[in-house]
Amino acid sequence: MAHNVLPAFHVMAKPTGPRCNLDCAYCFFLKKERLYPGSDFQMSDEVMESYIRQTLEAHQVPEVTIAWQGGEPTLMGLDFFRRAAEMEKKYALPGTRIENTLQTNGVLIDEEWCRFLHDQAFLVGLSLDGPKHLHDAYRRDKGGHPVFDRVTRAARLMQEHKVEFNILCTVNAANSRHPLEVYRFFRDELKAPYLQFIPIVERDNDSGNQEGSSLTDRSVPSEQYGRFLIEIFDEWVRRDVGKMFVQMFDGVLASYVRGRSTLCVLSPTCGEGFALEHNGDLYSCDHFVEPRFLLGNIMEQSLADLVSSEKQRRFGQAKQATLPRYCRECRWLFTCYGECPKNRVLATPDGEEGLNWLCEGLKMFFSHSERPMRIMADLLRRGQYADGVMRILADEREEREGGKVPRAPDFTRAPGRNDPCPCGSGRKYKKCHGARG
Repeated sequence: MAHNVLPAFHVMAKPTGPRCNLDCAYCFFLKKERLYPGSDFQMSDEVMESYIRQTLEAHQVPEVTIAWQGGEPTLMGLDFFRRAAEMEKKYALPGTRIENTLQTNGVLIDEEWCRFLHDQAFLVGLSLDGPKHLHDAYRRDKGGHPVFDRVTRAARLMQEHKVEFNILCTVNAANSRHPLEVYRFFRDELKAPYLQFIPIVERDNDSGNQEGSSLTDRSVPSEQYGRFLIEIFDEWVRRDVGKMFVQMFDGVLASYVRGRSTLCVLSPTCGEGFALEHNGDLYSCDHFVEPRFLLGNIMEQSLADLVSSEKQRRFGQAKQATLPRYCRECRWLFTCYGECPKNRVLATPDGEEGLNWLCEGLKMFFSHSERPMRIMADLLRRGQYADGVMRILADEREEREGGKVPRAPDFTRAPGRNDPCPCGSGRKYKKCHGARG
């Protein structure tokens, strides 16, 4: 029986398992088909209903996310998600707000999908790695054909139908050399203001598991990742704060404001994000869908017990427990905590295992962004907008270049409680940096 039941958690349901209509070169999840030989990788309505019912029942907070991922979840067809929406109505608890999310490659998104996604208020994550020559470097269909045009068509359709979406952009060996081209494409051409940058750190093995220490040449070099973040940050912090929202920047800023990040990869512990396979198997994390991290099946044991199990508690605590001394003594510990355990493939300078592949790049970024982050954190703590940093930096630049003496900037306006939080989280100010306590 579980103890210390989690009041809130996040389950990524994979209704098609690893099945996908693309064959992205760096995708670790396609190999997970081997876990279920002979499966049709189709989530049954019974598993779907159980997932929705148990997720709603297990949460002790007023907002609950029902998340669909893959593989490619749209392969289930629109009727599956219509039935899921009915199940939400059936099991919704009084006073509970349900947020639906869908991560997709966009290839199957058409007008009918957009009408459904808009009407059900889905938040869509669209996988796109930048402009055409960079997106198509690793992301192709099963026939090896490029898919950029189909993905950007999905983005335009969602904009037309007012479907809320963000961009999930992997940072890999190809596009990491072109940070501003990637960023400006999303900002200026696609006009997509919400960005997630996910570094590709891909183990070079046949199993698809997190084992071995050699990486593929598609993985982003650490210092290149640091330069990628720095170049985009420099453009963002000078002209786009409050207009473009970059998850990584917001996650680091939260460390300065609240003392810990809002991102799981930068948090002291993990273990509150789960992966649910098509047959009801629940795993400790999307990046650890492996037999040794199987918690059980929600058709046989309650979801509440599985997410709060001792096995999962140990998994979550291991992130901190296995942190090398080199990291524990690092000045950036408060905003990093060794990043994601799946990326810890190196040894520290003194020979201890468990150093993150991205360490050098992250330290470059943390150091480079520290002063602007502290300025924004100070503005937010005083109830002001973080975009005040742009005026401060511009005035300082004028002084350095021998221009006019800058006027004292006017940062007296504060965001309203129901305004979007200027930190870029996408949440209301009162539920983010304006939260009391």
